[in-house]
Amino acid sequence: MLFNSIEFLFFLPLVFGLYWFVFKQNVRVQNIFLIFASYLFYGWWDWRFLLLIFLSTLVDFFVGQRIYKNIDDRKKARYWLWASMAFNIGMLGFFKYSNFFVDSFIDMFHAIGYDIKSTWTLKVILPVGISFYTFQTMSYSFDIYYKKLTPSKNFIAFTAFVSFFPQLVAGPIERASNLLSQIINRRSFSYVQASGGIKLILWGLFKKMVIADSLAPIVDDIFANYGTYPASTLILGVCLFSFQVYGDFSGYSDIAIGTAKLFGIELMSNFKFPNFSRNVAEYWQRWHVSLSTWFRHYLYIPMGGSRVSKAKSVRNIIVIFLVSGFWHGANWTFIFWGGLHALFYIPVFLMGRNRMYANNVVGEKSLFPTPVEILQVLLTFALVTFSRIFFRSPSLTDSFQYMNRIATNFTYEPYAHPMGYRMLDFYILLALFVVYEYLIRKDERNPFKFKSKIVRFLLYTAVILTMLLFFDDGVNRSFIYFQF
Repeated sequence: MLFNSIEFLFFLPLVFGLYWFVFKQNVRVQNIFLIFASYLFYGWWDWRFLLLIFLSTLVDFFVGQRIYKNIDDRKKARYWLWASMAFNIGMLGFFKYSNFFVDSFIDMFHAIGYDIKSTWTLKVILPVGISFYTFQTMSYSFDIYYKKLTPSKNFIAFTAFVSFFPQLVAGPIERASNLLSQIINRRSFSYVQASGGIKLILWGLFKKMVIADSLAPIVDDIFANYGTYPASTLILGVCLFSFQVYGDFSGYSDIAIGTAKLFGIELMSNFKFPNFSRNVAEYWQRWHVSLSTWFRHYLYIPMGGSRVSKAKSVRNIIVIFLVSGFWHGANWTFIFWGGLHALFYIPVFLMGRNRMYANNVVGEKSLFPTPVEILQVLLTFALVTFSRIFFRSPSLTDSFQYMNRIATNFTYEPYAHPMGYRMLDFYILLALFVVYEYLIRKDERNPFKFKSKIVRFLLYTAVILTMLLFFDDGVNRSFIYFQF
């Protein structure tokens, strides 16, 4: 079920009403209802994949108990931790990466002149959200193993934690210490919390439907026909893709966080205005925060993090970014994309500037950024956007041909919208969007923070009218990160 669909427009108020007005007296019954609603939400795509999420829930609930029982015997505890990892990574590997490995195997033999495609192929359907909920359940096992968490004995609450529908299919990837603790405890309705949730949902839908979906036909056209366009259009295409993927994914996260607020639950922030980052390290502190922190806590730090020698720290950084790239998709383009970010990150790390902007934002002490900050933001955006040629292209060959076209055909021609709309309207829309996000850059959870009621009313009106203008249920686009 898509957040930007007619079905969800009816689903959410119905679930909200039953949750607070019918089942609020008993937290156990409330959680059972959440499970039912979440499984209905997830099964809307394909009910067959409900078994997978239930198996993941069952295995990690049981494994968590076994790890804790053997917590003082590190060898046995590690055995059970490896059992959790083997199951989850094995399931993820089969459904997400089996096609990749089979196709790579076929290509390897094809390169030496032996064609086996006709005799061995494997096509596996990727379950929506599998990368997210497997990482979420694994974090539970890790936290118990590292003695940061005691396992839950409440299977109902744990099932609700794994399947909680607002963040089930594209995050944020929550840790049990935050989400499970809220699900176990009784929740009470808060008007302030609910109204804040509605505002986030509204802003998330705007970013998805108005920014991301309006740019999608342009990006699709340019990347599909890059061989016929000049360099100016190809640069435009990848720049617009940067805004598209940001609007799409951060829009989903805003809707997820806002929807959770309606049910009395606070999820972690997943995007903190990454387009205003002053170096690549700051960018990864602001982009897909839940995934970045997952890799830092469960891979980077156990490998030694930055406490080891510089050479080993650089090795750890490279591993983290390559694994992050592979997490994003079963394609060499994503691995190459991750490798590029490692190359961008390492100089920042070696200069000791990787945590320099962890606690402040661009233009921290004034309304306007300094000239140096502007140059830093533009350079970071350019590097990140360049890497997205690989993120967006279907193959490495297409990626390099796209770049070669930019380098060898550096001419300018005005781009015409594939549906005949004025491109100037989209440029104005993006400019206003960037300016507005800059104004609210200090608080990602309050997109309509202005004190004046008149200003807020005008903003709500403008956002709703713009969404109605762009809404077309017949061409609703899925969220980009559903494929991961």
